[in-house]
Amino acid sequence: MRAFVITKYKEALHEAEVAEPVVGERDVLVQVQAAGLNQLDEKIRLGEFKQILPYKLQLILGNDVAGTVLRVGSKVTGFKPGDEVYARPHQDRIGTFAERIAVAEEDLALKPVSASMAEAGSLPLVALTAWQALVERGHVKPGQKVLIHAGAGGVGSIAIQLAKHLGATVATTASSSNAGFVRDLGADIVIDYRTEDFEQLLSGYDLVLDSLGGQNLQKSLRILKPGGKAIGIAGPPDPAFAHAAGLNPLLRLAITGLSSKIRRQARKLGVSYEFLFMRANGNQLRQISKLVDSGVLRPVVGKVSPFDQAPEALESLAAGGFRGKAVLTLTT
Repeated sequence: MRAFVITKYKEALHEAEVAEPVVGERDVLVQVQAAGLNQLDEKIRLGEFKQILPYKLQLILGNDVAGTVLRVGSKVTGFKPGDEVYARPHQDRIGTFAERIAVAEEDLALKPVSASMAEAGSLPLVALTAWQALVERGHVKPGQKVLIHAGAGGVGSIAIQLAKHLGATVATTASSSNAGFVRDLGADIVIDYRTEDFEQLLSGYDLVLDSLGGQNLQKSLRILKPGGKAIGIAGPPDPAFAHAAGLNPLLRLAITGLSSKIRRQARKLGVSYEFLFMRANGNQLRQISKLVDSGVLRPVVGKVSPFDQAPEALESLAAGGFRGKAVLTLTT
């Protein structure tokens, strides 16, 4: 089986022949037809998450998949060969930059009927991130005010649409060239991050979804109303994440220290900060499929590259220059 693998951190991806996936009794073997590219893939390649994601090398990258079911395990009841599916595999079973992947049944869903394979492959990680931030953690309700940073990006472009569907007033940061695009997605207020300071323009917000971290996160705390919440997907990790991830006591202590400053700042302001590292969830993907097929959510694919250009496509993520997600497509 062809796949793109890394053999050590900070090394480029290399195409190689690897063993066929092992299909357990509750697994589904998927023929990969599209795989989304994410900043997470590059961070893993660079070893930035070695402490909390201790992957063994050689490693096949890839956190999004859309494709067709080839075979199912003996105890699988929800899928059959020929089904068109999509998933964000469990973090311990990533590897969608390959011809085939075995995915746990519970992490898989039928892809939206109205979406192409490339569109479906763009969705799982970013749509699950948006859902878990806004629905599961944020409990966004009609009439609330939500700020979503980097609205033209992969997470932002889906989160704007979902927040608007939930009834929120939505503000976002974007470049002036993307202002019309994010308004079309549903943003009510667009702030040009190059020329305007969102902290000077916004106040009294219920929720902020921050994908940038650092000073941007600190400023985000200050535009929240008392009791408001900032959810960060760029870090720093917090003690609740360390506990849920089952990290050892030393790592839990270190992570507590990493986020102590931002949590202390939040407490002084009467608000809260939570770190979100999204998780695989087939049930949530089924809800997302319904929203796509009903026209509530529109996948945004800004760049499509063939499978054999995976290394170049991954490296180009940092340069940006496109809206939404980049996707690899694989034909056999």
